[in-house]
Amino acid sequence: MSRLSKDIDPAFQGAGTKGGLEIWCIENLRLVRVPRASHGKFYSGSAYIVLNTVVGKSGSPQHSIHYWLGTDVKEDDLALASDKALELDEALGSCAVQYREVQGQETEKFLSFFKPCIIPIEGVYKSETGISNGEKYCISLFACKGEHVVHVKEVAFGRSSLNHYDVFILDTASKIFLFSGCNSSIQERARALEVVHYIKENKHHGNCEVATIEDGKFVGDADVGEFWSFFGGYAPIPRDSTSAFEKQEIVQSVKLFRIMTQGKLFEVAKELLNRELLDKDKCYMLDCHTEIFVWMGRCTSMTERKSSISATEDFLRNEGRSTSTHVTLLTEGLETARFKSNFVNWPKKEELKLYEEGRGKVAAMFKQHGYDVKELLEDDHEPLINCRGTIKVLQVNSGEAYLIPLPDQSKLFSGDCYIVQYTYPGKGRDENLFYAWFGRASQMEDRVDALSHMYAIADSTRGFPTLAQVYQDNEPEQFFSVFQTLIVFKGGKSSRYKKLIAETGMPDETFDETKTALFRVQGKNSNNMQAIQVDQVSSSLNSSYCYILQTGLSVFAWIGNLSSTEDHELLDRMIEIINPTWQPVSIREGSEPDIFWQALGGKTEYPKEKKVKQYIEGPHLFAVTLIEGDIKLKEIYNFTQGDLTTEDVLILDCQSELYVWIGRLSSVTSKEAHILGQKFLEMDILCEGLPQETPMYMVVEGQEPPFFTRHFSWDPSQAIMHGNSFERKLSLLKGGSQQSEVSVRNSWPAGSRGGTPEGSRRNSISSNGRAKSASPIPNVLGVISCTSENQLPYSPSPAEVKLFAGSSPQNGSSDDSSAFASSPALQPMAPPDNVRVDQVEGSDASDNLSIYPYERLKVRSVDPVTGIDITRREAYLSEEEFREIFGITKTAFYQLPKWRQNKLKMSLHLF
Repeated sequence: MSRLSKDIDPAFQGAGTKGGLEIWCIENLRLVRVPRASHGKFYSGSAYIVLNTVVGKSGSPQHSIHYWLGTDVKEDDLALASDKALELDEALGSCAVQYREVQGQETEKFLSFFKPCIIPIEGVYKSETGISNGEKYCISLFACKGEHVVHVKEVAFGRSSLNHYDVFILDTASKIFLFSGCNSSIQERARALEVVHYIKENKHHGNCEVATIEDGKFVGDADVGEFWSFFGGYAPIPRDSTSAFEKQEIVQSVKLFRIMTQGKLFEVAKELLNRELLDKDKCYMLDCHTEIFVWMGRCTSMTERKSSISATEDFLRNEGRSTSTHVTLLTEGLETARFKSNFVNWPKKEELKLYEEGRGKVAAMFKQHGYDVKELLEDDHEPLINCRGTIKVLQVNSGEAYLIPLPDQSKLFSGDCYIVQYTYPGKGRDENLFYAWFGRASQMEDRVDALSHMYAIADSTRGFPTLAQVYQDNEPEQFFSVFQTLIVFKGGKSSRYKKLIAETGMPDETFDETKTALFRVQGKNSNNMQAIQVDQVSSSLNSSYCYILQTGLSVFAWIGNLSSTEDHELLDRMIEIINPTWQPVSIREGSEPDIFWQALGGKTEYPKEKKVKQYIEGPHLFAVTLIEGDIKLKEIYNFTQGDLTTEDVLILDCQSELYVWIGRLSSVTSKEAHILGQKFLEMDILCEGLPQETPMYMVVEGQEPPFFTRHFSWDPSQAIMHGNSFERKLSLLKGGSQQSEVSVRNSWPAGSRGGTPEGSRRNSISSNGRAKSASPIPNVLGVISCTSENQLPYSPSPAEVKLFAGSSPQNGSSDDSSAFASSPALQPMAPPDNVRVDQVEGSDASDNLSIYPYERLKVRSVDPVTGIDITRREAYLSEEEFREIFGITKTAFYQLPKWRQNKLKMSLHLF
């Protein structure tokens, strides 16, 4: 809390000093604090203020304020809530973004605070009891929408409320029914199951049955009949039924208004907007039709800000805008990426620069005055994987990859591209991590070849290794930790690099000891140190580093004034590694001889400070949808491991590095995921200014490395579950276990070679992937060629890997499809022809299925069957063995209620 004046409500005393949620409610025109036990319980006749505080690594808090308005809220309470939100913002130092939330149309950011959902209650909040008078249980019908957060809306209890697009929950006294519209996605059904669990625990105290009903299935299941009986019997839902939720309109244009005195609006500009239009002593309204932004300059008064809110409310009413229109209030300097995206070339923030020697002194001074200030703006660079594994380095040259001899594999050239395979001990087995490293001066053809070879080698290993693309000068710390000692020389050995030199007449800078060379020494310790050759000019120096200058006749060890004793130790070590015969002359910055400056072409100005990046306050997770080549991104707020849905591809943006996570049931390959990552960097959706050279990892579900899982509260058991999202959630809800009895390392993600069109995610997908070769990790001893007869069919030719031309991923080419089909071991495994995923549950549909013995069908079989529908293991038993195991015929079994079927299967280890 920055200040608390007489104009600030006493209820806000101490607000925002700790991380987490704080909630207040308007009661009898005064503000009362809502106890934590009542968080998430909202009354439709009340208005609330919600403050979320996140304390970042730097110790500085970040705030967002949401004022929530119930559908039955009084006009006076509505106006008071917006005023109090502004007061709270002022009390926090005007450093919060404010959101107007309307019941039923809440932002996903707001809903993420109250997972799995909020279900408003009729009535008003009473601070004495926390409940409204007359609250009682009654049958309810809820519509659910959303694949990552769930919008729950109570609808009229009647057949006419049902449709084919949403998921519905019918809450009765003894049973909760989940009805899935045929056009709803698997992810939406899975999220709705979380709402079912919430209702079961909070309204039924965990004591009720749960039944799942699929749209269009109305025979052979007692639960289906019971569901429709509540609606007076079955009748088909009209085909032209519409969703219970409003569709977001496409924004055609944007308009910027200045908010004048007396609340009048004056149009300033539309379409092409620029930052210069916004004055710091005025307030503005940006109309994006489906979304309204109110921008308040730093020099505006509280009166002007309150007037701006009133003017915006009047505008919405007069224009007849939908209740789904979101309103966001921004103070100058706190603009969101969504707001800035409407302006042309919004200025980027400059990186923080600090003198190394002054940082500790300044931090100590502030600490004396009671401020919690970090002394160093550096992350902890302790390696997150075992760095005592084995490393193989291959150089790419003319379409082939050659293994570099062990003594030279720590020496890279900036004109070349390399593939690094690092094998390290994991949990129970060796893990593989692959890097494609692109030198600064490497040629485009070599980069494409390097990626193609990396995928080919990775495909030949056991399991799903993590793949990464890194550029010189942008390597992640993990890369340096793997090498431990690394030297990067200028020039190159690639024939394409040599050809470029010959054609352009450029000087060949490839290192040899007869030329002058300047190396910058950097690193963290003896297990993470590098020598990088830089231009041999004095402007390449920096007071924060140590350098090695080799002139052919003599060697100088230059020590910057801001370098540390650890840097000096690394300098000595690197000189010995580069050439043990060198006898260097140590010189301190400021005492250089003339010969030193002559070797660098003369003395000029050079940086005397190190650039220090600002704190990265936290990563952002995005769901990626590919529709006809266009990429759609949706941020997932307050994400958890549970948001990594197996049908999806998600991008984790950590600013300093990017992770593309590939679900096992998504239809996207690692190569296509790579393209999605490149597109994400181009879009720069958060206006971060991320460079195209940002390190990028491709991670497959079930084999996430520790440097990925550290961004989550990770539960390994959740990463080895069978089935699609819905099947997993249903099993957990009913008390079952879906943990895999077969290691996921040997299961490929299901799906085609193409993108992920929306329609492909609408149906249930078999959990069985295509079989992966169980061959051991190859010992690469010679040349690997993309055109060799031993090339894996799964690896495309370099021409097919269009990762640098800015093209959209295609749905697969005929060449690629034929190559893929040529290898039966690499084809997707599909369910048997007569077992459809949308089949009527409860019927005996096992005719013509392959027959397997009971011992191979059991969950924990030592020789499990692959390529079957694991949710119907019993269907693959012969009639005779089925009768012997179950004691009844298959026909009699499928006539039993579903819960009894599952109970029997669980007792026999078939579920």
